[in-house]
Amino acid sequence: MLSNETVSSPAFLLMGFPGQEAHHAWISIPIFSMYLIAITGNCTILFIIKTDQTLHEPMYYFLSMLAMTDLGLSCVTMPTMLRVLWFNHRTIGFNTCLVQMYFIHTLSIAESGILLAMAFDRLVAIRNPLRYTTILTNKNIIKIGVGVATRGAFLTLPGGILLKRLQFGEVSVLSYSFCMHQDVLNVAHSDNKISSIYGLMVVISSMALDSVLLVFSYIMILKTVLSIASKQERLRALNTCISHICAVLTFYIPMIGLSMIHRYGKNAPPIVHILMANVYLLVPPLMNPTVYSVKTKQIRTRIVKLFQKGKS
Repeated sequence: MLSNETVSSPAFLLMGFPGQEAHHAWISIPIFSMYLIAITGNCTILFIIKTDQTLHEPMYYFLSMLAMTDLGLSCVTMPTMLRVLWFNHRTIGFNTCLVQMYFIHTLSIAESGILLAMAFDRLVAIRNPLRYTTILTNKNIIKIGVGVATRGAFLTLPGGILLKRLQFGEVSVLSYSFCMHQDVLNVAHSDNKISSIYGLMVVISSMALDSVLLVFSYIMILKTVLSIASKQERLRALNTCISHICAVLTFYIPMIGLSMIHRYGKNAPPIVHILMANVYLLVPPLMNPTVYSVKTKQIRTRIVKLFQKGKS
């Protein structure tokens, strides 16, 4: 995937941390550590859910989907980022860049959809606990997972096709250590209006719509919780949502920050853009397994048992 492509195809130069090239080896240490923790954490979550029959419930099925998405994001971005930081190999072929861009945006849209599905899971569990297992059957969960993945795959595909119709210089300098749609679009030499409009439509029809539905879901959850007479029961119901709320904030806050920087921070130093993009792609895969391991008793207990078994 990372091999050089034909001379006739345009190429891109990936950016590390401008002005800090001499310190790239040191900068790579925390970044590589974040990738390592993210991959290990998400693999651990998947292993525990797969091997423990008591966790074969809708909430944990959705959590395993989230872990697979985060694992995919880490594996897609890690090779080019570490290649730039470790070996200063900045060149990436046009088609390779499009493939990486496709998977980054497909997985990001899928993660947004999974977070929405997890909100629906909590809504059903709190509002209709007696019908929880009849509404979220294994068949319906599979349909939701396939739908989320299909939506991301099909929404992202035309974006790459439209980019292939644009003209680029023989070598164009990108802003990050990986390929993202808006970044590639900015270095096009021909009119990119159609691609820009389509990219905006994708964001509105996926992440923007998901965020509105997420807010609506939590309004319904909050109304239901406040109607519960017992204070202890209210706290118990809200406690089941804390991990999910943290995952939502971890995903959407960096995404909104990156969008704001793209739109309003054109005069901001390049390092600000790079840090925001890295936070957007590095923090959710790192934080999600950490939060769920700490806040979800069932996951935490299984991890402790797993380590105890490993020591013995």
